[in-house]
Amino acid sequence: MPALIAETGVPYVLMHRRGDASSMVTEANYADVVEEVIKELMDVRDTFVSAGVAPEKLILDPGLGFAKDAEHNWELLRALDRFTALGHRVLVGTSRKRFLGSLLTVDGKPAAPTARDAATAASSALAAVNGAWGVRVHDVPANLDAIKVATAWSAARIPAL
Repeated sequence: MPALIAETGVPYVLMHRRGDASSMVTEANYADVVEEVIKELMDVRDTFVSAGVAPEKLILDPGLGFAKDAEHNWELLRALDRFTALGHRVLVGTSRKRFLGSLLTVDGKPAAPTARDAATAASSALAAVNGAWGVRVHDVPANLDAIKVATAWSAARIPAL
């Protein structure tokens, strides 16, 4: 894949994950999830850059939910500034994720995927005002509205010069 991306010059998302769909749960072991995800993403990034991919073509995605439990996901979101400081665009995908469903329990059961849309919009807005270049979502209009509100709110707090 690195050679093809270098040849075509298209943007490419590097998403962190460990294992595959059948082994991800057992791969969610971290001493420091933020440090390890950053290191593993940077190792893959270096492979792509060594193959001739322009660094500005690479987009980093911490891979929420892919070999990560709920606490890992929250830690990664709280550390979004560490990802944006790496010099690449950052993509965040919280849309309808299990960790949002666990947060929004109803009668002791996780909220259904479509019942997570408001939480997705909230997390997308927070990610955007904290430096995410993009968000991956199911309900685009609601997330766009939430991001517009959060961006306007954030900009209103910056004193005029």
